[in-house]
Amino acid sequence: MVIAPRIRGFICINSHPVGCAMNVKKQIDFIQRQSFSTDNGQPKNVLVIGSSTGYGLASRITAAFAYKANTIGVFLEKPATERKTGSAGYYNAAAFDKAATDAGLYSKSFNADAFSHDCKQRVIDQIKDDLGQVDLVIYSLASPRRTDPDTRETFNSVLKPIGNAYTGKNLNTDSKKISDISIEPATEEEIANTVKVMGGEDWELWIDALQAGGVLTDDCKTVAYTYLGDKITWPIYGQATIGKAKGDLDRAATELRSKIDTAHVAVLKAVVTQASSAIPLMPLYLSTLFKVMVEEGTHEGCIEQLARLFEECLYSTSPRLDDALRFRVDDLELNPETQRKVEAIWEQVSGDNLDDLTSFNMYQSEFLRLFGFGLEGVNYDADLSPLVDESFL
Repeated sequence: MVIAPRIRGFICINSHPVGCAMNVKKQIDFIQRQSFSTDNGQPKNVLVIGSSTGYGLASRITAAFAYKANTIGVFLEKPATERKTGSAGYYNAAAFDKAATDAGLYSKSFNADAFSHDCKQRVIDQIKDDLGQVDLVIYSLASPRRTDPDTRETFNSVLKPIGNAYTGKNLNTDSKKISDISIEPATEEEIANTVKVMGGEDWELWIDALQAGGVLTDDCKTVAYTYLGDKITWPIYGQATIGKAKGDLDRAATELRSKIDTAHVAVLKAVVTQASSAIPLMPLYLSTLFKVMVEEGTHEGCIEQLARLFEECLYSTSPRLDDALRFRVDDLELNPETQRKVEAIWEQVSGDNLDDLTSFNMYQSEFLRLFGFGLEGVNYDADLSPLVDESFL
């Protein structure tokens, strides 16, 4: 079949296997062009929980191709059939595995519910059989819902402000129209449910299970990812239900540091991901931010951020830590002058001047690339099967 993008609202409901593989290759190529110090150690056996897209995928690529680490990835993605494409994450995982195997690197993936006890046990058994122990655990799950592994109750997250209703600019990415959006504040139950889904509880359960299974080295490090942002995004992100859940990661990190030496939350910059595209105001904020950061020469995507996280934080002799002991690589986005420029554009932007004042076209291109579309070197007119080699599972 000839595979063209099918977009509904803020999601693309199909993906391109060759395009996804090219996207993975470009990230690997970037990492292989960089120089990484090993003066403060390096990862040897790495577990990435949430490894198929965005920052999780970039984490696995960096560990493997910067440090030649053995990697295990956990994700929940839709496989392909003869008539339907698989999810982008499924194709990303297949492409990563082939690239790692071709490079002589160990790679094992689990397409399973990472929240379940069964998945955790299967991963522990695999580590025991193949690696013995892991020295780095990265937690990068992004899910709209979670089933508690003990009670079997399913919790759903919401994207809502806390305390007061929010009214602000929002971009309809289909029509390119900008209008005000109003969102009612979350109830206490919705806040608690969002924390249950997106907070630190499952990260703690993973570390506890891995430690009880004896598969963590004495000097094991663990890190979970968050985003803080600045004034424009605070009402719907930092000071909203997502922010409340992400704040719970700080609590979890403090708890985990009583069990293992190195447990931190890493604050990363805003990028286009399947998750961020669903958050009100983020497409417009990202389009504006890209305009400013490209002009400043400071723009970074997932793979550039992860290269800095490993080099400047995880394996640095002087890691970039804030007062809350979080790793910080969002410094370029939060540069006061950068944010001042973003705020100035935000006040002026409308549907009429969107293309002039922002990099909306760049946002659209980055969004399509998530699903394997719009990459150079791919023949999108080719008739191809949506199926890929599933030996990576």
